[in-house]
Amino acid sequence: MALGGKAARKWLIRATGSAAALGLIFWFLPKDAILEGFSRLSLPVFLSVLLAFLLCHVVTATKWWLLMDRAIPLLTALRAHFAGLAANLCLPGAAGGDAVRAALAHASLKDGPKVAAAAIGDRLIDLVGLACLTLIGLLMLHGGGSPVLGLTIAGIVFAAAIAGLFVFPKIARGVWSRWPGLPARDLAFRLADAFAALGRRPGLLLFTLALSAGVQAVLILLSIRLAEPMGVDVAWAAWFFAWPIAKIVATLPISLGGLGVRESSLAALLVPFGATAPEVVASGLAWQGILYLAGALGALILIASGGGFGTRISQVTEISE
Repeated sequence: MALGGKAARKWLIRATGSAAALGLIFWFLPKDAILEGFSRLSLPVFLSVLLAFLLCHVVTATKWWLLMDRAIPLLTALRAHFAGLAANLCLPGAAGGDAVRAALAHASLKDGPKVAAAAIGDRLIDLVGLACLTLIGLLMLHGGGSPVLGLTIAGIVFAAAIAGLFVFPKIARGVWSRWPGLPARDLAFRLADAFAALGRRPGLLLFTLALSAGVQAVLILLSIRLAEPMGVDVAWAAWFFAWPIAKIVATLPISLGGLGVRESSLAALLVPFGATAPEVVASGLAWQGILYLAGALGALILIASGGGFGTRISQVTEISE
């Protein structure tokens, strides 16, 4: 009951954040202009972007599978990844997408530290990839935009990745060796070993980083493909600078899958480069539709793979406890 109440409070906080962000958007921006942007988007363009988006997530699931050293079947990894996508977008607060994905992988692998190291490593690699794209956007802008913001975000992300993959194993071993009475000693050592194993494979890390950056770049191009018919006309360099920052902001636990936060952040970042806010918001909401449709597909995959959605989530909760 306490766990359910905590999840409900988290969901309520995020729902309030999205409602507030959307309320401010529609309060300050002309609703007619946003709706007019939607009217310019054709169904074939929307469906083609959705299909390409799903293919990108197949590659993303494969990247995570490689970080787990292919320890589970690829189809199991794909099922877990899309189930996590469903939970992350459709059930915020109940169980994070990473938690659902890791729990389903753990049910197959029975090696929690290895799954956890792969999940955290995957997230750090994605953040580094986004930081790289932001820096590329800054370089293409030839000094335009906000270099301080971009360089600060990139620096923080790179520092977090280095700390997670190379510093944490040494700190964990040092702390639990000095104070062996601390709880979860065996788990800490196993996590440290799993992270150290990833750190000893620079080739794999570089390959998955390149894969992550490539997928994120394709997603930026898909966002441009969705936005241009809706009236957003800015340089690709501005997109490469702004889109990763907006995505990082959208991952903060203050909204339902970034709803409202992503659109307002992207508009604020693109307007200085000549975009008009209503059209950016309209394209962002269309992109949000892509995200939720992909999440719904993930829910269908989870249900079709055996058991109801609620049953699977309860299993995730039991594993995480």
